[in-house]
Amino acid sequence: MSAISRRSLLARGGLLLAAGTVAANTPVHALAAKPQARSGKFKKIDMAMEQAVRDGTVAGVVATAAGPDGMIYEGTFGKASTVTGATMRADTVFWLLSMTKAFTATACMQLIEQGRIDPEDDAAKYLPELANPMVLEGFDGDGQPRLRPAKRAIKVRHLLTHSIWSDALIRYEQVTGIPDIATSQNGAFLAPLEFDPGDRWQYGISMDWVGKLVEAVSDQSLEVYFRENIFAPLDMTDSGFLIGSKQKGRVATFHNRNADGGLTPAPFEMPQRPEFFMGGGGAFSTPRDYMAFLRMLLNGGTHRRARVLKPETVAAMMRNQIGDLDVHAMTTAQPGYSRSFDQFPGEPHKWGYSFDINTLPGSNGRSAGSISWASLLNCYFWLDPVRKVTGAVFTQVLPFYDEKVVKLYGTFERGLYDGLA
Repeated sequence: MSAISRRSLLARGGLLLAAGTVAANTPVHALAAKPQARSGKFKKIDMAMEQAVRDGTVAGVVATAAGPDGMIYEGTFGKASTVTGATMRADTVFWLLSMTKAFTATACMQLIEQGRIDPEDDAAKYLPELANPMVLEGFDGDGQPRLRPAKRAIKVRHLLTHSIWSDALIRYEQVTGIPDIATSQNGAFLAPLEFDPGDRWQYGISMDWVGKLVEAVSDQSLEVYFRENIFAPLDMTDSGFLIGSKQKGRVATFHNRNADGGLTPAPFEMPQRPEFFMGGGGAFSTPRDYMAFLRMLLNGGTHRRARVLKPETVAAMMRNQIGDLDVHAMTTAQPGYSRSFDQFPGEPHKWGYSFDINTLPGSNGRSAGSISWASLLNCYFWLDPVRKVTGAVFTQVLPFYDEKVVKLYGTFERGLYDGLA
């Protein structure tokens, strides 16, 4: 998930809110990593993570992986807080941003299983405000937007596959004054489409609409729905939208990458009095909680005897849902928030409900047909249904797709598959 693809997520400073006392202008120096006693087959991972902390790639990082029978690897390195000096732990709290989307897709798929939503239905059946979508064709000579009615209705499946909105709408926001989606203000949903539904794939705010859809059908807020139908069954006690005092005390410090490659801490917190809960990017969680969720998907919808989804539903989520369309590279318009992003450059990749799918074997070990995604603050995960393994790396760093963190993520993946071999 990229900063640009969140439609200028931080451009207005709406998410740079006070999250405790932070020495915002104090650069982070190399911090000693906490040594881990672990079997030799994953020693390369330990060494890479420890080195990443020493050389300032990250202030702290958590790497974790599991197979169908349990945890394979869990490593915590460096500092979670540059204020208190707290070390990284598996229950350190991270802002998930676009890794929230997987929760929202799961919630929608539960309602589809129950027959309460049909993916082929017009989305306006559940959300009347989507009944007459407008397409942004461009801007006139005075800089005012030119709109036309869409050629076809928005289907639920369009929302689930991110095929509606795009980053060109930043200019529309600036001209019209509508708020950015990241402010959690309902006015953000007044944005038009940039092309007709189903014409192409584009990353945008579609999953925020899916969150609205789940709320409308379930008659519950996403905060309550997630807690009762996903988090409680999976014993994810440190996940949600509204962060409690205990969780706030365990939040990992957010950092900006400086031009010289160093890190500078800054305050960061998602809106805590939102007008709506951002199904596309508003939740927090911990590595241990998120791994419980990934293990549920890896095991066909079940984790520790709790069934969240049916096996056939999980299989559909991991299957290409955009037909002949392709996921394409996202070119940054705001390098301070995101580098250009393409997980599989030069290779075809598809989109499921709601994951990137590599159609060829990955360069670091994952099988063809694996699913993956990421978050603005450089958290990443993948799930390999062939080798039956899932892994994730958690940091809190901007800009997104940070070259150093992406390299570390690849090293972790290679080290994991090497150890399994």
